[in-house]
Amino acid sequence: MPLLPRRGVRCQPLSAITPWMCSRRYSIWFLLILLVVCAAIQTFVAHLARNEKLNGLPYLSQEISTLPNALVGINHKSSLALQEESRSKHMERTADLHHQYKRISSDGSLKGSVAEMRSLAASLQAETKNGLTDQMHLPKLDIKGSLSLLLLRHNERREPHESNKEQTFKTYPASAILKTTSNNVYTKESCQPKSHIVFLKTHKTASSSILNILYRYGESRNLSFALPLNKHSQLFYPFFFASHFVEGVSSRRVSEFHIMCNHMRFSKSEVAKVMPTDSFYFSILRNPVAMMESIFNYYKSIPAFQKAHSLDNFLDNSWKMYNTSLTNNHYAHNILAFDFGFDNNVTARTDDFEERTNMAIAGIEQDFDLILISEYFDESMILLKHALCWSLEDIVSFRLNSRSEHQRRNISPDTAEKVKQWNVLDWKIYLHFNKTFWHQVNSLVGIEHLKKELSQLRALRAKLANTCLKDGHAVDPSEVKDTRLKPFQYGAAVIQGYNLNPDLNGQSKLICQRLITPELQYTDLLYTKQFPEKVAKQRQATKMVASQHQRLKKTSMMKKLYKREANQRHIRNDPNIF
Repeated sequence: MPLLPRRGVRCQPLSAITPWMCSRRYSIWFLLILLVVCAAIQTFVAHLARNEKLNGLPYLSQEISTLPNALVGINHKSSLALQEESRSKHMERTADLHHQYKRISSDGSLKGSVAEMRSLAASLQAETKNGLTDQMHLPKLDIKGSLSLLLLRHNERREPHESNKEQTFKTYPASAILKTTSNNVYTKESCQPKSHIVFLKTHKTASSSILNILYRYGESRNLSFALPLNKHSQLFYPFFFASHFVEGVSSRRVSEFHIMCNHMRFSKSEVAKVMPTDSFYFSILRNPVAMMESIFNYYKSIPAFQKAHSLDNFLDNSWKMYNTSLTNNHYAHNILAFDFGFDNNVTARTDDFEERTNMAIAGIEQDFDLILISEYFDESMILLKHALCWSLEDIVSFRLNSRSEHQRRNISPDTAEKVKQWNVLDWKIYLHFNKTFWHQVNSLVGIEHLKKELSQLRALRAKLANTCLKDGHAVDPSEVKDTRLKPFQYGAAVIQGYNLNPDLNGQSKLICQRLITPELQYTDLLYTKQFPEKVAKQRQATKMVASQHQRLKKTSMMKKLYKREANQRHIRNDPNIF
């Protein structure tokens, strides 16, 4: 059994370090030094890691900054044509993408997570594209951003057969056009798109094309329209507008109206009862000389024009043929002033003519934010685009409710002077706002930028015509194949329409249809979508009336048949007949 050392005797040193280790005082110092060294190592490692992470942040922030746009684009494109089943799946994956984006934004994860998200975004875009090609019909039209898709998809379909035209679509897609349309005055960062809009639709001024633009914009964004009561095509024109002319006002079916754009005789106080206070008011004018030639042709059936053999014949005998008390004769005299709510029976010989003219111009300037000019329609659309903070896709259109070219008549200088004298109030209004139009172009757009955007707008319109239209241009009504797209024919004018490209289907066909849908048909379509319950009741009532009419008709026929048979029996039984 080994002997234990005696108490009070120190342990024998095993090495030179052993005595130092055995000392309690030195042991405490040794532990403290170890702790300091560990802390220093940990700090050094953390510092290196932080430097590595910071070096990657510029790349990370750049990648992250692109993700919200990608998310918006994906969500927007998916709404074009996904069915309910695929839409739920898309929503789940989009939510996951949003979740990952928020996680990266908050904790600054490294490049691997960004790459993962970019991969997820790409796959989601691919799913969206596949879903678009399979969709045949949607209850909701989504035009915003979809014209680019329409052109690109049409290019892909035609590319194998028309390789020589490949550059027509690939080098100038609508998406590329839209990236270059902003200027220093109106950009997405400096303005917000306006959705509360009042458009005074004037007569024979290309206003039907603007109506189509507003209809497409509002429908694609599910905005509400101040539509005429009981499916009328106009807001009870030529009466002064009243708020109860709008469907949904008296019944309070609509809580907020976004766009008012149907024909009316303007009354600002009544319009203000319907539309929000921040509404943007605009209208369009046309040179009264050219407009008079169009009106004479289109409204040839009104009393003032019926007996006139020509426009000159009417102008030479205007006060004999023009009777203010007869219905619709207002079309024949100062129609622009009439539409804006002013007295149209004003001539240069009126005592207070200058005062009335100045009051009319001042009233229009006070009530309207923008007045466009029909002779410069494309320039007007660029100006409207900037004023509303919209895109080129939003304001592109085809000519609607337009006459055939062979029906247009050149006006001699003598006839032009007669028109200016007859419609002198319209002429003064037009001259004034023709000047202010170019002032607004210079201040909001700039001439050089205007030229650039004009070429872009016309190129986009040409591409859409090539994509949507069978013939690439308007045709006479007798040549329109789809009767649902045939424009209303009135008076002596031949109003042209369009034929769709037969290769179109699904969402592409729907977008192109909206571009060429005539005013009456489009108004009816929007009314049906906005007031489905009322339309259903109207249809039911129509069926009941038709059924009752059929019963009455059948009863009347049966009565005639019984009466005829009775007469025949009477003849056979009467011996005196023979």
